[in-house]
Amino acid sequence: MPTLWGGRFEQAASPLLRQFNDSLPFDQRLWLEDIFGSMAYAEAIAAAGLLTAEERAALLAGLEQVAEEWRSGQFQTAAGDEDIHTAVERRLGELIGPLAGKLHTGRSRNDQVATDLRWWLRSRVDELDDLLAALLGAAVERAEAEIDVLMPGYTHLQPAQPIRWSHWLLSHAWAWQRDRERLADLRRRLNHSPLGAGALAGNPFAVDRQALAADLGFAGPIPNSIDAVRDRDYAVEFLSWAALLGVHLSQIAEDLILWSSREFGFVQVADLFSTGSSLMPQKRNPDSLELLRGKAGRLTGNLVSLLTTLKGLPAAYNKDLQEDKEPLFDSVDTLLTALPVAAGVLATLVIRPERMRAALGDELLATDLADTLVRRGVPFRQSHELAGLAVKRSEALGLGLRDLPLAEYQAISPQFGPDVVGVFDFEQSVEQRAVYGGTARAAVLQQIEELRTLLTSN
Repeated sequence: MPTLWGGRFEQAASPLLRQFNDSLPFDQRLWLEDIFGSMAYAEAIAAAGLLTAEERAALLAGLEQVAEEWRSGQFQTAAGDEDIHTAVERRLGELIGPLAGKLHTGRSRNDQVATDLRWWLRSRVDELDDLLAALLGAAVERAEAEIDVLMPGYTHLQPAQPIRWSHWLLSHAWAWQRDRERLADLRRRLNHSPLGAGALAGNPFAVDRQALAADLGFAGPIPNSIDAVRDRDYAVEFLSWAALLGVHLSQIAEDLILWSSREFGFVQVADLFSTGSSLMPQKRNPDSLELLRGKAGRLTGNLVSLLTTLKGLPAAYNKDLQEDKEPLFDSVDTLLTALPVAAGVLATLVIRPERMRAALGDELLATDLADTLVRRGVPFRQSHELAGLAVKRSEALGLGLRDLPLAEYQAISPQFGPDVVGVFDFEQSVEQRAVYGGTARAAVLQQIEELRTLLTSN
């Protein structure tokens, strides 16, 4: 089949260039969007008086037949099918004859592909939001069910203060909620139609772009025809969103990988999401989590790839923009698999509260010791130093803080009274953090309710 653009050339393109140029191997996944967009465009040019009623009906019937071939897996690509647009138009011509050539009246592949890609991504955004909501819901349900489990909280990977396991879990849930909010915001900007912009200057046949956009479910057309064909901000936004979500998944994966080790033993990844070793029979490897952690690099790389492609492009469409699809497709495919895996790991994870409790050492209550002095009027900087001296003395004597004799405390400061032993209660410690967002039971329950409300309202 002749190309869509070869009339002014004396020689056919080099086979090497065709191989380098053709995008059908990866953009054929846009077949549904391309055909539906063409149906909407056929309606638009018919309304503009460019097609008779019979021509309109024949085009729509032919396009539906092409769509059915794609659905059934019977569509056959051919030599010369440069991209999905060429393949569909070629097959349409085989089915209905020269009338197929009228479909491209006033339309460019520049506005066509931009429309296809926006429409395709909009559907994927909705799928990903559902998957992210399922992951978030699994975290919320688990947080409520296991709210009374206490564990060490860490900063710098060092034991810091006691917290509720649920409080840690919800720290990741809130990050995912922000991811959902960003995705919804991205969808709003994504949901505008380039169709009718032509190659860059607009459509010369009085096509109703508002009606076109409405037919395809878009909020409206993009106001500037040059911007319509050049803009890939939505793709960058999506890849940025995907990279950040990948980082968030990597962060929870890292904690759980660490905590599933024998040295911690806080959690065990279920068999469903673990693998073994080809050499060492005893191994239980958290490969699901390690892959979630590893995919963050892939997702970040896709973002950098497209940003680098876009940097310095001159006005309107340039062939460089063909490079928008593969990183976008890859990031979508990666997350469509990664999110269900993350939800599955979380739903089936076994926790070991006794190991978490055993890791709660008295040193995690050193801040509570300082706070006790603050409540007696000692300035915090002074109470911090005095508590630090108590920690130092307990380490020197090989004792826990609760076992340090009162005489030792009072040698450090007479402000330490006989009731100092009452500080060393982990449950009391977490319950003192009852402020909004804290780790006290009531505060954690409030987080759970807020997240449930957000889940049901979106």
